[in-house]
Amino acid sequence: MNGKSRKLAALGIAALITIAAGSTANAAQCGNTAAGFPAWVESFKGEAARAGISQRTLDRAFRNVSYATKTISLDRNQKSFKLSFDQFMQKRGAATIISKGKRLKQQNAALFAAIESKYGVPAGPLIAIWGMESGFGAFMGNQHTVSAVATLAYDCRRSAYFTEQLYALLQLIQKGWVSPDFKGAAHGEIGQTQFLPANVARFGVDGDRNGSVNLGTAADALASTANFLRGHGWSRGAGYQPGQPNFAAIQGWNAASVYQQAIAKIGAEIDG
Repeated sequence: MNGKSRKLAALGIAALITIAAGSTANAAQCGNTAAGFPAWVESFKGEAARAGISQRTLDRAFRNVSYATKTISLDRNQKSFKLSFDQFMQKRGAATIISKGKRLKQQNAALFAAIESKYGVPAGPLIAIWGMESGFGAFMGNQHTVSAVATLAYDCRRSAYFTEQLYALLQLIQKGWVSPDFKGAAHGEIGQTQFLPANVARFGVDGDRNGSVNLGTAADALASTANFLRGHGWSRGAGYQPGQPNFAAIQGWNAASVYQQAIAKIGAEIDG
């Protein structure tokens, strides 16, 4: 797929998300226990088919779907965001991320220079996100992604938000960008910097120029992350610490203030 085609495909995904979430998402009734999940899946599949998802895609995507108990448990108990900043930095292994991040910046100098040239985002915050999200690609998750996202779409707590993510994921599967049996993080995050499906559709780019978008590779994940930050207002050359112009773009990455501060702090240490 060439660059123009990928852009059109992404636009198609975004359009379907908007149409489907706006017109059909409320029909399938949410629930807070596993009991209603199978019926919800069948109802949702009907809605998705009417919204333009092919029957083949639905059959493949939901073939091995199940209620993701671990996802719900983790969603209810995100304790790390309740830590102090110092506690959070220690729990996330900030010192290790900084040390390894400096080496990776040197080893991949050409890649980071190309990304900064195109998107205006320096290496530091990208490496901070990369290290905190997946340990630099060492662990990208082991949860069945369709099950995780479908469970959160069914769950009443954030049903509308994750219904949007589910439609995006189905479109990614239909386009061949993601396998139906793909495994990622507990909330459906994908790849080395852990993009939610709708963000793959909106900001995913072919960083290694091999003709496809695969956030399991470092080049695609880092370029896509830079594109995300630019899409959230990143200004070339401006600072990214709290109170500086680009901190708002970092805030777009994660809603937790300790996480935002950690990206800024770790990034600054790596950038020197």
